[in-house]
Amino acid sequence: MTGVPASAAGGSSAAKGAATGAGAAASGTSSVSGGVAGGVSGAAGSSGSSGVSGPSDGSGGPGDFGASGAAGGSGAPAGASDAKALRGGKIAAAAVNQASVWNIANLLTMLRLVLVPGFVALMLADGGYDPAWRSFAWAAFAIAMITDLFDGHLARTYNLVTDFGKIADPIADKAIMGAALICLSALGDLPWWVTVVILGRELGITLLRFLVIRYGVIPASRGGKLKTLVQGVAVGMYVLALTGWLATLRFWVMAAAVVLTVVTGLDYVRQAIVLRRQGIAERKAALEETEG
Repeated sequence: MTGVPASAAGGSSAAKGAATGAGAAASGTSSVSGGVAGGVSGAAGSSGSSGVSGPSDGSGGPGDFGASGAAGGSGAPAGASDAKALRGGKIAAAAVNQASVWNIANLLTMLRLVLVPGFVALMLADGGYDPAWRSFAWAAFAIAMITDLFDGHLARTYNLVTDFGKIADPIADKAIMGAALICLSALGDLPWWVTVVILGRELGITLLRFLVIRYGVIPASRGGKLKTLVQGVAVGMYVLALTGWLATLRFWVMAAAVVLTVVTGLDYVRQAIVLRRQGIAERKAALEETEG
């Protein structure tokens, strides 16, 4: 026979097997080294995908394992540090966004509060009927009303809203208006019922806002802003010692202010009732959905 002897065939097969084994070992070694390299690069901060470079067949298994292990080991601390950095950034941003109490809007509000006792002193100086002192009192009142127009706008526009401003601003508004109305009524220039209607409405609506705050916020309407403007003009005209046709004119301006005060007050009551009903209905629907 011309066939290859068994011993030679066996030797040839053994040689081929050794060569194949050496190739597999080399392939495994390269895969492991690739995995180690991927793990090192992942630990150094490289993206996790750079470590996963092995092929999709079995020879790439060790490399994939090394890369995923390194990525898993380094990913947890990096994620924790990123979360801490994010939380720290949010806290820092909140601290920056929290406007200082000593901003321009709050300073204008404080100015109005300081003007209240000064206005009363000027209004009642020399018996309360001296035209010169009444002119100075009008100037103080005018400054207070003008700053009232700007402080809220500045706070909202430039993100200067603070807890102090939310509390002090309405107090300053009611204080200067109430002081003027009470002084005018005490001097006999304005009937007491006008003062009671205006102040009663202001205090009542403020209380109503707090009562329905759990259901929502009653926004300031255009009618309310017009009411504030007309009230300021009317009270300012009464503060001045006017005579003749100007005295007649201020009577009608004050009448318009009283009408706007009552009408807008009733509108706020209507809004409060609607807001409360909507809030109760929404809560009831949410409760039924939860139970269902």
